[in-house]
Amino acid sequence: MTKLSINLNKVALLRNSRAIGIPSVTRAALVCIDAGADGITVHPRPDERHTRTSDVYELASLLETKPAVEFNIEGNPFPKFMEIVREVRPTQCTLVPDSPDAFTSDHGWNLAENESSLKPIVGELKALGIRVSLFLDPDCEQVRRAAEIGADRIELYTEPYAASYLTDQVETVFERYAHAATLAQEVGLGVNAGHDLNLKNLGKFCSIPHIAEVSIGHALISDALEMGLRGAVQAYLRVLWTTNDARLKHD
Repeated sequence: MTKLSINLNKVALLRNSRAIGIPSVTRAALVCIDAGADGITVHPRPDERHTRTSDVYELASLLETKPAVEFNIEGNPFPKFMEIVREVRPTQCTLVPDSPDAFTSDHGWNLAENESSLKPIVGELKALGIRVSLFLDPDCEQVRRAAEIGADRIELYTEPYAASYLTDQVETVFERYAHAATLAQEVGLGVNAGHDLNLKNLGKFCSIPHIAEVSIGHALISDALEMGLRGAVQAYLRVLWTTNDARLKHD
């Protein structure tokens, strides 16, 4: 079944609005894990506007006691980011091409332009025993290049898919993602997905066979305001379970 990794950046963003340490990022991680989450994701940006470097190390210490839970650190491989990843050695490192002043991640890699710089980074991370995922748009050329670079997985940037729910283009956009995911699997890549997935659009997206992982933060934390954090995690897991059961019956 598709694994659910919870992005805790918005918890850290709320914590950072005061100087009293609440809400606790590590406490939120524990609640998510106890509710059944398969993984924890953070995206430590250079300005530390949400996840801080200290959060990464504290979460790494926590997750050492939870060996079944995956730790995914995502970000642009700037020197400081790479220093953190080398020390922490998470389960997975998702490389994302956002600039330091980016409001949020808003596009995938152009691997034709970045292949020469990314290839040695991918090789180094894999040598450290870290699974490497590249953040991509649903572009078949980029998918093929990701395989050539040596990535283990791709993470499909799903904001355009989520935005299509405000239009009449859902099926057209969905087919583009399904095609990219199928190609990725054919060339030996695992497929993750993330960005603006929510309770309304998650089930359809994960009807694509063999989506390995979804990373969800903003929508889930927003839902937690009404459901509670445990309830929100379990609601997303129910969508994944239901989708998985329906796919198995269809197969």
